[in-house]
Amino acid sequence: MVANLSLRGLDANVLDSIKTDARRRKISVNRAIIDILSRHFSPVDKTYDDLDALAGSWTKAEAAEFEKAIAPFGEVDRELWVAEPTVRYRVRAQKTAKSRLRAGRK
Repeated sequence: MVANLSLRGLDANVLDSIKTDARRRKISVNRAIIDILSRHFSPVDKTYDDLDALAGSWTKAEAAEFEKAIAPFGEVDRELWVAEPTVRYRVRAQKTAKSRLRAGRK
């Protein structure tokens, strides 16, 4: 069931905060209020491990610092990837029932 709700007596500062949050997240004020109420009144055992709260919160300087800090992880350490010797396997074909019968006749 989807219900409608009217809010009266909402503090102007609270409304401004909700509008700012909605603008930052690029969603409607209605969606922002629904999200706030859902988070507040949803079952306690529901947990999230996402990083939505961090999205868009870094300054350009912080983002550049982060990129610089993780840059070494994108490099390949050649010493760890030394070519291993090639191993050659000799695979014998399994004898089928027919070939075993033929071998027994000889």
